[in-house]
Amino acid sequence: MTIEIQMPALSPTMEEGTLSKWLVKEGDKISSGDVLAEIETDKATMEVESIDDGIVGKLLVDEGSENVPVGTLIAVLLEEGEDADAVADVSAKAPEPKKAGKKEEAKEIKGPAAPKKEQRPESGKANGKDRIFASPLARRLAADKGVDLADVKGSGPHGRIVKADIEGSEARLSAGSAQKAPSVAAEGDAPYEEVKLSNMRKVIAKRLTESKQTVPHYYLTVDCEIDKLLAARKEINDGLDGDKISVNDFVIRASALALMKVPDANVQFGGDVMRRYSRADISVAVAIKDGLVTPIIRGADQKGLLTISREMRELAGKAKEGKLAPEDYQGGTFSISNLGMFGIKQFDAVINPPQAAILAVSAGELRPVVKDGQLVPATVMTCTLSCDHRAIDGAAGATFLKAFKGFIDEPVTMLL
Repeated sequence: MTIEIQMPALSPTMEEGTLSKWLVKEGDKISSGDVLAEIETDKATMEVESIDDGIVGKLLVDEGSENVPVGTLIAVLLEEGEDADAVADVSAKAPEPKKAGKKEEAKEIKGPAAPKKEQRPESGKANGKDRIFASPLARRLAADKGVDLADVKGSGPHGRIVKADIEGSEARLSAGSAQKAPSVAAEGDAPYEEVKLSNMRKVIAKRLTESKQTVPHYYLTVDCEIDKLLAARKEINDGLDGDKISVNDFVIRASALALMKVPDANVQFGGDVMRRYSRADISVAVAIKDGLVTPIIRGADQKGLLTISREMRELAGKAKEGKLAPEDYQGGTFSISNLGMFGIKQFDAVINPPQAAILAVSAGELRPVVKDGQLVPATVMTCTLSCDHRAIDGAAGATFLKAFKGFIDEPVTMLL
């Protein structure tokens, strides 16, 4: 009897995905655990393994097909003794998904006298030529650096374009190759482009819209003095060989300890029940191409600064390469969004359901403060807590922020 392989749900929010690449071909003999394909989800590009032994009888979805719903039949395996005739009945079940080649195809919509742009798909077929084969990382690098994949010769297996090819191609670009766009009369509506949303951007739009519509947000803001923290950080880093502690590592540790000190803030609203967690699993927002992901430092209240720093660096690297596993980002009891590196003075973050709170961390800057009746300079960092009022009352949110501020203002208390 044939074995049907369906589009898997690789994350809790996944409703559809893009079949980036098949790693097997029809007729291949495979074993349980062999990697079949690369699937792009709303979070990352992941490898899908076979759970059965067999022979690949039919691949029903083409490489590069996007918007393939979870549960769609994508391939058929033959068991021992079966031949190709056994897959005839399932061919009719094959979907007709859209091609990912049009995923980022830009189309100029309006703008009188605006110069026409040559439209070229970035994957699939390009100008009538064969499909361009490239690794997911190479495609992201090419998009970031403005490198045309059609102009790159792949050095990977079967001519596949890899990271090194993109870096080499970028170095060979001529400074004079870019043409200066002709001037356009500023009349009528401004020209614009429409770019198809990625799976990740669709999920972000859906979930955060639901959050603002269904979760009653309120906001609490506090100023933390971080001169002692910066001094402690410098002293710690001076004694380390290779590893470096960041301000964000202190923020993660302080948040986790404050949640343990104020358990009424380490909760989630569950309709008829309230979940109160006995461990602080801190989700940390990491910006990547097309959006952001929130990898988790699990049990951050039980980990030291150096352990948190190493885990955060590893998770951030995996996030930017699209290599996060579901266990790296599923769950979490509390979130942190830090925009301090961009010089942001203060902002309000949107809660990521089902979590009930998120801490927005801004830049540390030199400000005048009053101490002992005297105006003196101090490095101040503004932090704003967004709370779900269904789960966290104002007093509980304020008590959490007071505890958090205490750890940040006196960082030695985090080391006890």
